[in-house]
Amino acid sequence: MSKLPSTRLADADFKGWDGTDPFEDHAGPYFSRKGENGDVICAFEAEPHHVNGGGFLHGGCLMSFADYSLFAIAGDVLEGPAVTVSFNAEFTAASPGNQIIYSRGEVVRNTGSMVFLRGQVFSSSGDDELILLNFTGIVKRVKRKPV
Repeated sequence: MSKLPSTRLADADFKGWDGTDPFEDHAGPYFSRKGENGDVICAFEAEPHHVNGGGFLHGGCLMSFADYSLFAIAGDVLEGPAVTVSFNAEFTAASPGNQIIYSRGEVVRNTGSMVFLRGQVFSSSGDDELILLNFTGIVKRVKRKPV
């Protein structure tokens, strides 16, 4: 089962998956919510175990969060299981842990079998916003295997 969001994230109506992704629960845990305009915002609370040896957020952690974000952002159009078939990331800034990290994005194209997306991972907001990572990805719809 997914861990509960921190008080700060719970107060902002962030919710986690229902425990269906053990890796993301362990690596994050990650959460998302829909804004009033329907846009999806994702978040996680960066803790000491999310940083690298230099004391900055680990690049692999940020990429895992961005991959989670692909599926949260595409949630309304996926209509079932999907897998990542392409993922690209550009790091734009370093950031220490012990803060809430966010992502936002959009569906660029939705075909019969694939969804193309782009987004950004960032810290803070408004004038203090710092973009940490730009990402693009393609997720492919897959058929459920019979049980």
